[in-house]
Amino acid sequence: MRKYRRQRFFIAIACGALFACCLWAQDKSWGGLNQRLLEYYRSGRYTEGIPLATEALQIAEPAFGPNHPNVATSLNNLAEMYRPLGRYAEALPLYERGLRIGEATAGPDSLLVAATLNNMGEMYRLQGDFTRAEPLYRRALAIREKGFGANSPDVAQTLNNLALLVAAQNKPQEAEPMYQRALGIYRSVFGEEHPLVAACMSNLAELYRTQRKFSLARPLYQKAIEITEKNEGPNDPRIAMDLNNQALLYAADNKPKEAERLFQRALGIKEKAYGNESPTLLTTLDNLGTFYASLKRYREAAPVFARELQIAEKNWGEDSPELAGALGNLAGAYRKLGQSEEAGKLEARASKLSARR
Repeated sequence: MRKYRRQRFFIAIACGALFACCLWAQDKSWGGLNQRLLEYYRSGRYTEGIPLATEALQIAEPAFGPNHPNVATSLNNLAEMYRPLGRYAEALPLYERGLRIGEATAGPDSLLVAATLNNMGEMYRLQGDFTRAEPLYRRALAIREKGFGANSPDVAQTLNNLALLVAAQNKPQEAEPMYQRALGIYRSVFGEEHPLVAACMSNLAELYRTQRKFSLARPLYQKAIEITEKNEGPNDPRIAMDLNNQALLYAADNKPKEAERLFQRALGIKEKAYGNESPTLLTTLDNLGTFYASLKRYREAAPVFARELQIAEKNWGEDSPELAGALGNLAGAYRKLGQSEEAGKLEARASKLSARR
């Protein structure tokens, strides 16, 4: 089977990425909204979370004052709802204002500042803007090492996310020791069966997979799945991430039956957890459609890509530049099926949207 363009899941460890409460919390309605937001964030219900996050910010500003750390918390939380939806232009000013407030009130070396830097770095990483992301991650890492010590889980979180960044820059020799150090910290602090151990282990496995070190990747994927199944059950969405990446491994290893089975299981788990129109389905749909196309199974690829586009349009809007990839996927399948007119319309739309990036 020929190689094909594909996406994959890396787990940006997000402990503390969304703040449920701060030390200064005084307003019960504000605190209650943040607790609900945390539930929405963990379950991938980002679009539903935006009105709650907006309401929490509107409560915080008059209740605590416009420059209070709780306002910074609410700004961060609203940005964290926009970021997974690809609404980066709306997230950025919220992060930036939250960072200014955090630096001025909690201090430049505070937990609030470090977490906001980490989240901003994640936003830039997802956009492929590694130049902006890297100094944010490294500053967050320095703050956490100084404030919490070298073996803190907060340090491990930023090490993991920085490793994601350098891995995406094709620097596996630099990424691997970061993952190993983060994994060692999590094992030492939490033990072998903790979800954060599984998450970091999964990322290390994915690094090995991209280097075609399949014999190193397979047992790590399997162990990560076992840990997650033990802690959360067989249908936890984190298992879907590992199944997706295992499927990519089998596809690269010319084992299409195993790959298809894992892609389908991953998709089923995410549908059950998040619903049939959640943006969390997009990566697996993209991978499954591209997998079918790589096997010249275009009649199966086209409806998968069409569904990918439909979900992206619903969550990002029909004029979002983020649709360009899904449009190109569907256009490519239509061309292979001889549907040139439909393909041309999709390609023209993708080109127009790409020009707006």
